[in-house]
Amino acid sequence: MADLILTTFDWVPESPRGYVRDLRVRWALEEAGLPYRVESVPFQERSAAHFAHQPFGQVPWLTDGEVSIFESGAILLHLAEQRGALMPSDPAGRAAVTQWVFAALNSVEMASLPWTIFLFADDQEQTPGRAHLDRFLTARLGHVEEMLSGREWLAGDFSVADIAMADVLRLVHRFDGLAEHSACRDYVERATGRPAFRKAHADQMAHFAAAD
Repeated sequence: MADLILTTFDWVPESPRGYVRDLRVRWALEEAGLPYRVESVPFQERSAAHFAHQPFGQVPWLTDGEVSIFESGAILLHLAEQRGALMPSDPAGRAAVTQWVFAALNSVEMASLPWTIFLFADDQEQTPGRAHLDRFLTARLGHVEEMLSGREWLAGDFSVADIAMADVLRLVHRFDGLAEHSACRDYVERATGRPAFRKAHADQMAHFAAAD
């Protein structure tokens, strides 16, 4: 098989370290035991070559032979489908995992990301718009809480769906947003206690620290 190359930034500020989305890909690659190497692009200046791989100037992207694919969720599904990693082989199981990847990135992250942006910026101002974001996230977390109650993982065995969902919830947990959602909190702790996550996280932190 072709080499897998994960491309991320060469450096980021301290605040987002441990949360840059190449972590999701590193985690999946470690869980699946797939060999890969990491390459970097400058954080400060985005070149035409960067935009050719990632049209929004973000990271990560994955090179798999002649395939270059961006967006963390798309990369997770690519690895699951093309490399047989972290997804069941039966149609119902594959559908269940796929729907939960989309749910994590569309239904949950679309509520959590605006909420966390305010907190990253240390913006404490309470406005009607901010209150709406709080209610929106709380409602979405309530649905996830119900789904996770009584189950270990989202769709049978641990899968790329759990990587996506746990990473989304992990950022909310950073700002104590799971305080009233014990099933979500326990789920994040189970997921991040896995050796593959711990290695992926340590490797990302070391990667950015090396450029300081």
